[in-house]
Amino acid sequence: MIAAGRIVRLAERDRAAVHFFLDGQMRTALAGDTVLTAMLASGHALRKSEFGPEPRAGFCLMGACQDCWVWQDEGPRLRACSTLIREGMRLRTTPPESWP
Repeated sequence: MIAAGRIVRLAERDRAAVHFFLDGQMRTALAGDTVLTAMLASGHALRKSEFGPEPRAGFCLMGACQDCWVWQDEGPRLRACSTLIREGMRLRTTPPESWP
């Protein structure tokens, strides 16, 4: 499984596939990936910067900087760099309309 993503897997391609939805589109990751890895390996940026047009791809990668928040279709937002991807997750790069 080699994706034309922002990151490219060089090893560990034999883990089980996990399917998730990102902005309504089905994507595939590998079991054990973080949400951030799953998003970047599937060819998508984490989100857009609120300070300019540039796409974001995470910053500290250890849950300290607050840069990797993504939203779930239902439920609270989560840190993409420290949350493991799960089968069927429904994620958004922008907050839902109901977001405070």
